[in-house]
Amino acid sequence: ISKRAGSVSFTVIGPQGRRFAHRRYREVSAASVIKVMFMVAYLRQPSVRDRRLRESDRDLLRPMIRRSDNTAATRIADLLGPRPINRLARRADMEHFHYTRPWGLSTVTAGEQARFVYKLERYIPERHEGYARYLLSHIVSSQRWGIGELNHPNWRFFFKGGWGSGTGAVCHQVAFLEREDMRIAAAVMITGSPSHEYAKETLRGVFQRLLRDLPKP
Repeated sequence: ISKRAGSVSFTVIGPQGRRFAHRRYREVSAASVIKVMFMVAYLRQPSVRDRRLRESDRDLLRPMIRRSDNTAATRIADLLGPRPINRLARRADMEHFHYTRPWGLSTVTAGEQARFVYKLERYIPERHEGYARYLLSHIVSSQRWGIGELNHPNWRFFFKGGWGSGTGAVCHQVAFLEREDMRIAAAVMITGSPSHEYAKETLRGVFQRLLRDLPKP
């Protein structure tokens, strides 16, 4: 990490909940990783949580998560308003989270985002867990960089990235991995890279090192 341009923070949470972190409470602009919170807050709405999802719900959630569509995210942010987002952040003990508009400038930390996805299902109504997991495990191929490039065939990957207009200014991913009854969560936040391609290579390298000792089958 010290040999790469840019600033990196990360947190990994292992199967028994043990943490390994570097600058885990460094506050950074969320970019599109906040869309996981948008998805969860949307599914928690009283008007949504206890019914089947309609096609109109899916038409918002699907593009927002799978291909990181900003128009869908802004539509959800407008529908929700700040209260459900901040309520979810309090529920998840995100003391360093600050929500603002435009939403990509909201602040998050690697430590709190890793913990959030490690416990993700406890925040989602049970009837909607399967759909949320499906979206996070079916990111479009053009956005499966970073952790999505790693080869761990016995593990299932669920993740979401966030980046700043392809400049390298911001490049993050939050993820959790599962195999049988084991779960690992990680968040890597990178700022100040020379380019988006450079940041993606840093991201892949950091995840590769953090996950190189995954438990074997």
